[in-house]
Amino acid sequence: MEIINTVGRRKASIARVYLKKGTGSITINGKDYKEYFPQTHINGKIVEAINEVGVQGLYDFKVNVKGGGIKGQAEAIRMGMARALVKLNEEFRSPLKAKKYLTRDARVVERKKYGKPKARKSFQFSKR
Repeated sequence: MEIINTVGRRKASIARVYLKKGTGSITINGKDYKEYFPQTHINGKIVEAINEVGVQGLYDFKVNVKGGGIKGQAEAIRMGMARALVKLNEEFRSPLKAKKYLTRDARVVERKKYGKPKARKSFQFSKR
């Protein structure tokens, strides 16, 4: 089996995911995923797609991720892993699609407008 590569995106984060047959290790930017994301609720998001289809310990994932914060990066990685698993076996599509791991979440930060301090907030109005 050759290496399968996919891309996952969320907010400002972009994750390039490489899947190959192995022992189940997940490496993110050269570190183990538990070291890269020490928070348990965040590193739980990383393995959600793998646990959903039940292939723990069968494949190695090597991930390069950049941009955004920790939550955006974790969800971008989850999407990239889900896409890689679907490329590997088309039968994984329906359980992953049901959990919305294959859907790109398009919500991003709204841009700041001129004449306002933030995107929608206005300065205090004074009639006189």
